[in-house]
Amino acid sequence: MAVLASVCVFCGARSGGDPAFAEAAVAAGQMLAKRDWRLVYGAGDVGLMGEVARAAMSAGGQTFGVIPVHLIPREMARGDLTRFVITQDMHERKKVMFMNSDCVVVLPGGAGSLDEFFEVLTWAQIGLHTKPIFLVDIRGYWQPLIALVDHIIAQGFADAGLRGQFKVVSDVAALEAGLAAALS
Repeated sequence: MAVLASVCVFCGARSGGDPAFAEAAVAAGQMLAKRDWRLVYGAGDVGLMGEVARAAMSAGGQTFGVIPVHLIPREMARGDLTRFVITQDMHERKKVMFMNSDCVVVLPGGAGSLDEFFEVLTWAQIGLHTKPIFLVDIRGYWQPLIALVDHIIAQGFADAGLRGQFKVVSDVAALEAGLAAALS
């Protein structure tokens, strides 16, 4: 079974307070495996990232995990992935994940997920890439972030085109449709 594309998934190392977040992570992992799209993620077995990886692996999907050496014990790094890379720091982790992906998906998460989102968004804004970026807005989780981006544009700190650098989808079914269109 050949991998058609690689999908970088940024998401929480925690599960969050709403079970819908974990349900979406599981559905995303299953969907990636079903489509033969390789999951590229943070290599941890905790939180939403653990959910998405376990689901992808259980469904026979390929996985590419990238983790900095200092997070191996904290995030319970999985050594049983299709491919496993250890980096020296967080910046290198993001770079390796991004470079080995055809698109980026952001599920609910915390400060790390925001950092990852804004880094790839900034790279797109300044023309360093044209990879699709999907923000998966489970139960409106990312609405404050979307409002912040709109505020930044309204206040003149970014061109209106910034909003077009990422696509907001409400669930995994919409994500699958968006990925299918973007990766075809």
